[in-house]
Amino acid sequence: MAVENPSKKLKLDGPLIGTHSGHFHADEALAVSMLRLLPTYASSPLVRTRDPAVLETCHTVVDVGAEYEPSKNRYDHHQREFSTTFPGHSTKLSSAGLIYLNFGKDIIQAVTGLPIGPDLDILFEKIYTDFIEAFDANDNGVNVVDPKGLEAAGLAKKFEDRGFSIASVVNRYNYTSTPSEGQTKEQRQADEDLQFSKASLFVGEQFVLELTDRARAWLPARHAVANAYNDRLQYDPQGRILVLPDGMPWADHLYTLEKEAPIPEGVAPQVLYVLFPEDSADPKGRTRIRAVSKENGGFVNRKDLPDAWKGMRDEKLDELTGVPGGVFIHAAGFIGGHKNFDGALALAQKALEL
Repeated sequence: MAVENPSKKLKLDGPLIGTHSGHFHADEALAVSMLRLLPTYASSPLVRTRDPAVLETCHTVVDVGAEYEPSKNRYDHHQREFSTTFPGHSTKLSSAGLIYLNFGKDIIQAVTGLPIGPDLDILFEKIYTDFIEAFDANDNGVNVVDPKGLEAAGLAKKFEDRGFSIASVVNRYNYTSTPSEGQTKEQRQADEDLQFSKASLFVGEQFVLELTDRARAWLPARHAVANAYNDRLQYDPQGRILVLPDGMPWADHLYTLEKEAPIPEGVAPQVLYVLFPEDSADPKGRTRIRAVSKENGGFVNRKDLPDAWKGMRDEKLDELTGVPGGVFIHAAGFIGGHKNFDGALALAQKALEL
């Protein structure tokens, strides 16, 4: 049974977008979906072709045409002389990066309502770094780590992760429909276009989720983490414990503060443990203690919670720590919990010395 293309239910009377036909990739799927987040392109139809005459009729063309010229709404990166990068980065842009570079701030404003100003600039950079650049690198054949460096270090993957990325998911849409016997060229093209539409909707949804989460949680957390960082000496004379008002996104902001803020004499250069309440409405109630990772997103901590505590719960944990009210310490030593804030703080202070 054929699946109806959702776009057929919409009135597509906006400026015509063009991209190439054939095998598609994550970058142009994202580029098209980002354009359609703008009011100008919200009802734009899409044509997928490599026919120059047809592409010439398009208002905006991405990932095909061998031309990058914003004044003409041409956004391709395949030409030999192309070398454009996002400011402060070295990865050559793909069609996703080109659309984001030229329309990104407008897209952020359209989705989040964030006004022009420093917060918009910070979010524009953050979304490129954490989301868009990986699309550019993938399409341009750039590895996240230099393979020669890995080989020289004698390092090898512990598992295969080729099927784990957004790019791999998009690629699967290329193979989810098999041409039927007797199909015309037009019918095959329609099936291919439908798969592209599904892929573009998927990757566009991931982009919006990333953007809205960063705007609603990550960006406001900047100020709260900075305040907590400035107050950290009241919990440990060396500033190794950070206390937050809730479980906000803190890691990015902490690493940035540690790099940029001056460190007073006698104060440790790095925070080792972060405390936050399980319920922000009850800041002195059940509290989590989290070991800070050596690097953002990594699984190796600056200082694990003590080995003897790992995997312990309730009364057995209390016997080991001497702090009544413990709930658990994870077997990996990266997180634990206590029934109240004072107890969690006492655990953190004891852990510093063990």
